[in-house]
Amino acid sequence: MLKINGVTFRKMILNGAKLLDINKEHVDALNVFPVPDGDTGTNMSLTMISAAKEITKCPSNNMEDLCAAFSKGALRGARGNSGVILSQIIKGMSEALSKSEYVTCKNFALALSAGSDVAYKAVTKPKEGTILTVIRSMSEAAVKMPKKDVEMETFLQKVIDIGEETLKLTPELLPVLKKAGVVDAGGRGLLIIFQGFLNMLKGEEATNLNFEDSIKEAQAAESAETKEIDYNHLADIEFGYCTEFFIINLNKRTTMADIDRFRNKLMSIGDCVLVIGDLNMVKVHVHSNEPGNVITHALQLGEIDKIKIENMLQQNRELVGKQAEQLKKYGLVSVCAGEGLSNIFKDLLVDRIIEGGQTMNPSAEDIAAACDKVPAENVFVFPNNKNIILAAEQAKNLSKRVLHIIPTTNIPQGLSATLAFNPEDELENNIENMTAALDNVKAGCVTYAVRSTEVDDFKLKEGDIIGIDSKSIVAKGDKIDNVTKDLIDKMMSKDVSNITLYFGNNVEESEAQHIADDLAKKYKKCDIDVHFGGQPLYYFIVSLE
Repeated sequence: MLKINGVTFRKMILNGAKLLDINKEHVDALNVFPVPDGDTGTNMSLTMISAAKEITKCPSNNMEDLCAAFSKGALRGARGNSGVILSQIIKGMSEALSKSEYVTCKNFALALSAGSDVAYKAVTKPKEGTILTVIRSMSEAAVKMPKKDVEMETFLQKVIDIGEETLKLTPELLPVLKKAGVVDAGGRGLLIIFQGFLNMLKGEEATNLNFEDSIKEAQAAESAETKEIDYNHLADIEFGYCTEFFIINLNKRTTMADIDRFRNKLMSIGDCVLVIGDLNMVKVHVHSNEPGNVITHALQLGEIDKIKIENMLQQNRELVGKQAEQLKKYGLVSVCAGEGLSNIFKDLLVDRIIEGGQTMNPSAEDIAAACDKVPAENVFVFPNNKNIILAAEQAKNLSKRVLHIIPTTNIPQGLSATLAFNPEDELENNIENMTAALDNVKAGCVTYAVRSTEVDDFKLKEGDIIGIDSKSIVAKGDKIDNVTKDLIDKMMSKDVSNITLYFGNNVEESEAQHIADDLAKKYKKCDIDVHFGGQPLYYFIVSLE
């Protein structure tokens, strides 16, 4: 496809808005600034959704009409700094593309350049390492790229690749990003929109995307979903109120020079000033300590509409207040793999889950980092695997918390120890009770042989279903249900009153329930419970108590 018509361009915009909406939480999590307009993903998504609604209402597929709707919708829906800057990128691109009947590599490159220029002019004090840097880099590269006989899909992919390379550099340009260990949120949001454009051309559905948006150089860098703000190093908020509104129905005597003077006035009483638009409508965004004064000056130009004022001081106060909270006496951290098992531990009020287990053992550093995030003086750690106990012990020297390792070697022991925890009891009593609880449960698992061998008096072929108790292989076969029941038979004793089956991600609930029904018929004095564990590798984890 060497050129794109209005029908395709409309679909690209709608897909870009959809993809950003799906992935907005990831973009929100990247933001490092504790201010009301810091929800970058949400703000950019709302801006794009407004643009998409205007595009949907546009009855024509003429490029001029579509571009006018795109620009108008983005401006009307612009939220926060990021949304307003995005609307200006869209404005510049739309003005350039509206002059042609089709979108081509050549005019798309010019549109990117126009979008970059308009966005830079809209920001009173542009900062590098932001969305501005990403759009500028993309536009400069696009202008220089060969365009003759190049398909739009290929061209757009190259532009996105340049954007991704630039995004990775943003922490070097903006120290606060490097400190937090993330790339710029606005830049990521912009690239998601462009990826949506490309996906439409490739015929791919909008979906959740996977990103590598943390940086290895930052010692505190973690995935965006788990990063935390360093409250001790927050910049003081000089201007406390985020104020946004539209100026509509401008007075007949109002001129563009008046709008420029209004912008200059806001710059003298605040920062993050964005005053954009024309004599039909002006969008205003400013951080100041005088929101009333801002509105008074705006009323000299026209009518005020859709006013939004947020107290950044209070929001920051609430964030900082989190740090001031007193540490609770105890915290719990558990290692496990599987959505179901994680949810069970969370239901038992375990503070933090470390994903890990067989074949994916967490390091001492991983365990220490997880424990540090628990606001408690003493943290109990349940390794739930004999191969993780040593790393957990080593984590004691790395964590700022006081760690107490309960030597659980499997999930049932971990759950039993968790149930034995009493938040009102003394430390030594809790350690004694939780450790004693390990002897109250028998654990087994059902999995498969990964190679042919002879072990524990069994001659195994690769793929055989095997049942393992706490010490050795005690059952084998070619059917999961038979091996599971055989394993439980071998583990059973007269003091067992409860059998629990945790089925893995390769087992259907109906299959697990069928096994439970058979067990109920055989062991009529036992209670049989079935829970989704979602664990990999193991068809069943079995607990007998």
